[in-house]
Amino acid sequence: MIGKLKGIVDSYGEDFVILDVNGVGYVVHCSARTLQRLPSPGEATDLAIETHVREDMIRLYGFRSDAEREWFRLLQTVQGVGTRVALGVLSVLEPSALATAIATGDKGSVARAPGVGPRLAARLVAELKDKAPAFAPVDPALVALTGAVEDRTAPQPVADAISALVNLGYPQVQASAAIAAALKGLGDGADTVEAKTLIRLGLRELAR
Repeated sequence: MIGKLKGIVDSYGEDFVILDVNGVGYVVHCSARTLQRLPSPGEATDLAIETHVREDMIRLYGFRSDAEREWFRLLQTVQGVGTRVALGVLSVLEPSALATAIATGDKGSVARAPGVGPRLAARLVAELKDKAPAFAPVDPALVALTGAVEDRTAPQPVADAISALVNLGYPQVQASAAIAAALKGLGDGADTVEAKTLIRLGLRELAR
């Protein structure tokens, strides 16, 4: 099995790169995010490889990091998720963002991936929620805050601040993360903070 390839980028296709390794051109399928981060033809690069062998073909999948490859494998443990859908998810969410989205139950972010509708996104979140923290560090405060907002037990200023950021166009998980960071920075003052102050601090976090 091939676990890693290091060579020269020969050319690109719609969803693959041809990597020249000592004169042999390997067709390696990648997520759109990975393809965008690879260098121009003629330049050197290396990819972590997942090899799929079937009776009629051998297909290589390439990743910029071992974490991305691990998520590729993990996503396919969910019924209805094959290689194409897994790459689609990784095309819209990098590993850390995917871990956070699943850990916080952000089905909307997962559903943005091609081939993933609301029902499959819900299944991905439900089945992988307990596994997500093992694949990337997820702030426990963010998970707790998201759960409180979902259960409608979060303080009203917090819920209002997150809602305001979402209305400004930020994804739910990004808005929640910004408010969680703002609350952490306030320390003991978090219990009495007003929504307008949280919104301002949240926007400051998002601007970093």
